[in-house]
Amino acid sequence: MIALEPHAEGTVLPVRAHAGARRNDIRGEQNGMLRVSVTQAPEKGKANKAIAALLAKGLSLRKSQLELIAGETSPQKRFLVRDVTPEELARRIEHALEG
Repeated sequence: MIALEPHAEGTVLPVRAHAGARRNDIRGEQNGMLRVSVTQAPEKGKANKAIAALLAKGLSLRKSQLELIAGETSPQKRFLVRDVTPEELARRIEHALEG
């Protein structure tokens, strides 16, 4: 179960990122975090942008709804997902992992 946290502006999504992977993918859950992998190298924020784009596409969100709030240089990241409740985000994640 992914540890989604309510926030005044939406929901905080914990992410475990793997940069420099073979393909872009939402991989599942690990230790309460959403596992994602991106092909982009972890340099100058490129991987963070790729992760945000992957999350936006995979979870049917606008890129403007996602903001990296913690973990800029760490594999463990926290994204603020604006205007989405934890329940709705959980449904979107479940749908993305099924597809």
